Amino acid sequence: MLDKPRIEENGNIGPVNSALVPRYSGQSTFALLPTLDDVERAGKKADIKVIGAPFDSGVSYRPGTRFGPQHVRQSSRLLRPYNPATDTSPFAQVQVADAGDLSINPFNIDEAITSVEADGMALTADGATLVTIGGDHTLALPMLRVAAERAGQPVALLHFDAHLDTWDTYFGADYTHGTPFRRASEEGLIDKDAICHVGTRGPLYGRKDLEDDERMGFGIITSADIFRLGVEEVVAKLRKRVSDRPLYISVDIDVLDPAHAPGTGTPEAGGMTSRELLEILRGLRGSNIVGADIVEVSPAYDHAELTGVAASHVAYDLISVIADNLEERK
Repeated sequence: MLDKPRIEENGNIGPVNSALVPRYSGQSTFALLPTLDDVERAGKKADIKVIGAPFDSGVSYRPGTRFGPQHVRQSSRLLRPYNPATDTSPFAQVQVADAGDLSINPFNIDEAITSVEADGMALTADGATLVTIGGDHTLALPMLRVAAERAGQPVALLHFDAHLDTWDTYFGADYTHGTPFRRASEEGLIDKDAICHVGTRGPLYGRKDLEDDERMGFGIITSADIFRLGVEEVVAKLRKRVSDRPLYISVDIDVLDPAHAPGTGTPEAGGMTSRELLEILRGLRGSNIVGADIVEVSPAYDHAELTGVAASHVAYDLISVIADNLEERK
């Protein structure tokens, strides 16, 4: 028996009914959704599982993203069931549940990556799609392993970030939040003809960074490109690049300008607005999205939940486009 009155539609258990229960009270699940345990006790299966990955042992500058999942959940309390931007009701179209936080070793990165991959495989064994809230960007590697395994092929990748995250090592370490996409490329997890960074900017160690990145097959749409080209042209370019391939979307919240997302570990001036990011994600509606993450929210550097609110809306719009696609395939 669910402990709070909830909105139920099309047989799907939705958020706590905020007309009957104040939004600021009770458990901070994502968007006040039921937990996975709630859904399973009701004899149902979750089509989309929101999971927290509290881990920041791979960061190279500011720590604190281990507290990101709970911060984003708390900041998501104002999300509502109907999304007018996409004319969708994601929580009514498919069953969405908050699957809680993964238990991740904070002292051993190799073990952490292995356990996240194992948990991801277990959570997707029933065909569910994962939306992961981090945590630092190291987490993208095990989640890409899961996505590629479930897709049965290398996946397309759209990587929203101020940074390339295709560096080789930091202090001799192969696995950090700056190296996941090089490792993913080396492991054959991503389709080199369908991968692109979006929103990159800021200084690099040298031109070789870009040359290495290009050899891996990455396209780049910089933050300045988005400003000059506009959202519609950027969306058209991204859709052409990924086509109908299985698509993984990875969003580092530092893709946003620090004015929109100050609470992050490696901020860079000159970023996207939250409006631009949300409109680009909405423009990917109909794409075959097989997994997504939102990472690098560091609450200690946030102000008035600006970063948490932005990240929660990113997750909400990703869930909206994924739910729409899943409903069509049912």
